[in-house]
Amino acid sequence: MSACVPTRATDSHQNRTKRAPQPHSPPPSPPRRFRIAGADVSASIAVFLIALPLSLGIALATGAPLQAGLVAAAAGGLVAGRLGGCPLQVSGPAAGLTVVTADLIHRYGWRTTCAVTVLAGLAQLALGCLRVARTALAVSPAIVHGMLAGIGVTIAVAQLHIVLGGTPQSSVLANLRALPAQLADVHPADVAMSVLTLALLLLWPRVPGRLGQLMRKIPAALVAVAGATLTASLTGLSLAKVDLPSWSSHALAGLPEGPALGIAAAVLTTTLVCSVQSLLGAVAVDKLVAGQPGLSARVGRSNLNRELLGQGAANIVSGTLGGLPVAGVAVRSSANVQAGAVSRNSTMLHGVLVVVAALLMVPVLELIPLASLAALVMAVGIQMVSLNHIRTVTRHREVLVYAVTILGVVFLGVLEGVLLGVTVAVAVALNRLAHTRITHDEKEGVHHVHVRGQLTFLAVPRLSRTLHLVPQGTHVVVELDGSFMDHAAYESLQDWQNSHTARGGTAELTGRRTGVRDTGPDRTGFEAALADTATGATSGTGTEAPARTTADAPTGGPTTSTVCRCHPWTPWRNHQCDHRRSTPAGEHPADPTDHPTDRPAPGTAEPNSPGTGTHPGAGPNPSADTGTHSGTAGPSNPGPGTPTNTGTPRSGSGTGTAGSQLARGISAFQRDTAPLVRGELARLAREGQRPSQLFLTCADSRLVTSMITSSGPGDLFVVRNVGNLVPPPGEESGDDSVAAAIEYAVDVLRVRSITVCGHSGCGAMQALLNSEPGDARTPLKRWLRHGVPSLERMADDGRPRARLAGRAPADAVEQLCLTNVVQQLEHLRGHESVARALREGALELHGMYFHVGEAQAYLLTETDEGGLFDGVGVADMSA
Repeated sequence: MSACVPTRATDSHQNRTKRAPQPHSPPPSPPRRFRIAGADVSASIAVFLIALPLSLGIALATGAPLQAGLVAAAAGGLVAGRLGGCPLQVSGPAAGLTVVTADLIHRYGWRTTCAVTVLAGLAQLALGCLRVARTALAVSPAIVHGMLAGIGVTIAVAQLHIVLGGTPQSSVLANLRALPAQLADVHPADVAMSVLTLALLLLWPRVPGRLGQLMRKIPAALVAVAGATLTASLTGLSLAKVDLPSWSSHALAGLPEGPALGIAAAVLTTTLVCSVQSLLGAVAVDKLVAGQPGLSARVGRSNLNRELLGQGAANIVSGTLGGLPVAGVAVRSSANVQAGAVSRNSTMLHGVLVVVAALLMVPVLELIPLASLAALVMAVGIQMVSLNHIRTVTRHREVLVYAVTILGVVFLGVLEGVLLGVTVAVAVALNRLAHTRITHDEKEGVHHVHVRGQLTFLAVPRLSRTLHLVPQGTHVVVELDGSFMDHAAYESLQDWQNSHTARGGTAELTGRRTGVRDTGPDRTGFEAALADTATGATSGTGTEAPARTTADAPTGGPTTSTVCRCHPWTPWRNHQCDHRRSTPAGEHPADPTDHPTDRPAPGTAEPNSPGTGTHPGAGPNPSADTGTHSGTAGPSNPGPGTPTNTGTPRSGSGTGTAGSQLARGISAFQRDTAPLVRGELARLAREGQRPSQLFLTCADSRLVTSMITSSGPGDLFVVRNVGNLVPPPGEESGDDSVAAAIEYAVDVLRVRSITVCGHSGCGAMQALLNSEPGDARTPLKRWLRHGVPSLERMADDGRPRARLAGRAPADAVEQLCLTNVVQQLEHLRGHESVARALREGALELHGMYFHVGEAQAYLLTETDEGGLFDGVGVADMSA
């Protein structure tokens, strides 16, 4: 059968000069031309509508000229947007800088504040050149969140005075003392506009139904300010409004005036807040982009050092032109991504729109009531005190650091509050390091000594007292739950163990370890575990797997010890240890620096090397490999339709490498995993299986169904075959095994959903593309005839094709893999039990595609005739 594959170029010169794209990689990008995507235009308008009122409101809150907010927004969009390392982050005047800037203006005046902004930008450039951006993120999240929350409280208290029709004071304490008098002198018109602004701000995003979805396309901040402005204009209320002086009188930066120490502290504070807020914003944008696979492939991860350079350049420009300090703004960045921006052009275009508004929309902007802007900024300040952050720091037992930082920022200042928070965080860390809890109890004749915390010389006296309470001649289990043990504690434990075993007792050390050293003939497992723990091999995160034992040499081979350091879901080559590197006693390996997992076993190709699993005469064809390599000293396992390399015979006959590998795996399960799942499996054995899903996928060994679905025992009823095929019912060629599984799952187990999962690089689909009508009717060829409808569906130009969100299929194989999922779902609907359950509303059908190379799952989200597979991801970004 003919396959719909691209024709090969016949020009040998072209073949030498143009490199063919690798299978299953994104198509090569076209030549670069300057153009602005429509998505960037619409996103820039959405961000501009949010940035305009917020920039004016933040300028009002700082006491700066209102034009300064617009200058900072334009500089952030144009300069940071062009030079920064996070293309989709939107920079401008940020609420987190309000308190710092307001204090600078109060102390030194506006021109010196602009000079401080320029100096802070130069400091950011220096930090970016030193490539210390990652170091800046080492600050405790409790301190960062506490700093932002303290700033939010300060903003909210200050803006409350403007909301009530008054004027804010210079500090939080002064604002609190003046609040009773302000409440006695309320201006009803200002309060009415503020209440209207807050009501629109809170209720606009909560309008239900289809109308609400359409309304939410307009930013709530714009609606709130526009609604208050329109109401004030129509009712003719007497209100203080925005006053934008002529640009010809706009104050630019001057030479800093004031004490050198004070200016240096101001530059340090501004640099700290701008840098940390911008870098945290860039990390948050990365998380948001990661939830959209098509976008993440196009944008990529942020370059934090470049982002620091871009922010520094923006602050230099903004300060020089008389603007506020600039930082990355989470609210605008989130709106930018959610509005569909695909490049930095959206950020820059938003800056252009701000410039246009500042020059041409002055009469309109001067209609905005100051009370409305104050209410908007007050709402932003309240949102900076995040309940989610409070829950997080509570869960990590860092409430004290968070609370001290808030109080320090509110009552002392930003820099003082951060330094106070750092001091408390260090004290808490030292206390945790010095505080070790040691308990002793007895269960069924076995004594358990549990050590929780870091085991240092400070805990040795208590550890010794506890260990000497254990009776002689008993079995003791010492459980270490920490990540560090110093030499004094190591010596104490080892001395006690020697003494205890000499008196007829036994000792066992347990803990979370990443590996076990070779104990050797004269070394006990307790000693080996102690050595690993003392050198920092234990893990305090709770995510590491227990250690595996040393590997046995193949039967008849030299008896030497090899080290196994495999643990689940870390980079590994088919989870193999270095069985091939065993050398007889007295001999040395050719490369003494070779790590056990640096290379595959003899006779197997590198997992990513071209030509894997193919005949020596065949060209590179990685996509034809359905199975992964066995790791044994034999040939790799080719996928269906791939010729087998018969040049290397298999070693052993079940008692060699493969047999011992299976035995070791089973032994590791019995030792490490069985005790943890025995209770759950016993319950399932009593109650029977009640899976919620039937998961039909390919037999490819790279698809670990429990891993990619985060499922456990009893969750999935799994059917696997070559090519994830569902033979149509009622045909002579039907396959009863798949039909029987479907009937049993739907009618007996009452599953609520069925998922058909295909994957990239499917050897069955490759074999189907390469098949010819005259091929020998082998069992594999006979089975693949159930995939012929998928091939015909793909070749039919009159039908829409299955597609991926964000990019086109890489080649014909990937196109067929996607089409096959849609076609097999159609076959599935033809089964009587499935059709009946669908009519009753008791069953759902899902299509899924897993890209092995990207470890990315796609779900069939549009069930039109073609089908759209959209990437699955997790994104969380708080304002």
